[in-house]
Amino acid sequence: MSQEAFDKLWKMIGLRYTSHPWHGIPIGKEAPEVVTTFIEVIPSDTVKYEVDKVTGYLKIDRPQKFSNIVPALYGFIPQTYCKEEVAAYCRERTGREGIIGDDDPLDICVLTEREVTHGNIIVRAIPIGGFRMIDGGEADDKIIAVLEKDEVYGNWNDISDIPPNIVNRLKHYFLTYKQLPGEEPKCEITHVYSRDEALEVIRRSRKDYDDAYGNLEEALSLTLFEAFNFSNRQQKILKGLE
Repeated sequence: MSQEAFDKLWKMIGLRYTSHPWHGIPIGKEAPEVVTTFIEVIPSDTVKYEVDKVTGYLKIDRPQKFSNIVPALYGFIPQTYCKEEVAAYCRERTGREGIIGDDDPLDICVLTEREVTHGNIIVRAIPIGGFRMIDGGEADDKIIAVLEKDEVYGNWNDISDIPPNIVNRLKHYFLTYKQLPGEEPKCEITHVYSRDEALEVIRRSRKDYDDAYGNLEEALSLTLFEAFNFSNRQQKILKGLE
C-alpha cells in the first residue's frame, strides 16, 4: 500500500469522523507565532469543561468555584504536551528543583472583544505572553494570546501592551479558581513573561509532544498496513483450503 494511498485514506477518514481535539487538529503551519487553539470554556460557562483525553469529547470537570468566571476564551493548543522540556524550562527560570510537567496539553487564554457564545470550537490565536504558574509542584503555564484579526485586541503584540487591570484579572482567576475558603493556596504565578518566552514554552511543549506521541499518523498507517497484509494472508490460506 503506497504512501499516496494512505494519504487518501486519511482524507476519507477525516470526512467520516471528527478528529480528536488534542491529537487530530494540527497546531498550524505558522506555529508558534500563530497557533490553532481548541476552546473548552468561555466566560459565560458556569462549569469548567475540559476534553476527555480518551474520547476527545468535552466533559464536565467541575463547577466553577464561587464567583470565579474565566475572563477570556480558555482552552489548549493541540499537539502540545507539558512534560520534561516544559518542566525543565520552569526549573531553569525559577531556580527551583523538583518541578515536573502536568501531563496535559499547553493551556491558553485568548482575548477578544467579540462575544463567543459556546466552546468546543477552534480559533487562530497569536501568543503575546504568558504566566509561569506552578500548581502543586507541577509546571502549568498559561499562554496569553489575542484572537487573530481582532478589531480591538489584535493590535497588542506583547503582554506589556495589555492594561494592568486585565492582566490582574487573569492572574486572579488562575490563582483562585481551585481554592476553597480556608484552604492554603495551591497555585502560584512566579512570572508574567513576554511574547518571546511564550513562544519558547510552545516550542518546548511541541518537543514534549513529539517525544511522547511521535507521528501518530505514521504509526496508524503502519497498523493499517499490517492489517491489510494480514487480510491478504488470511485470504490466501482460505483459498488453499478450497
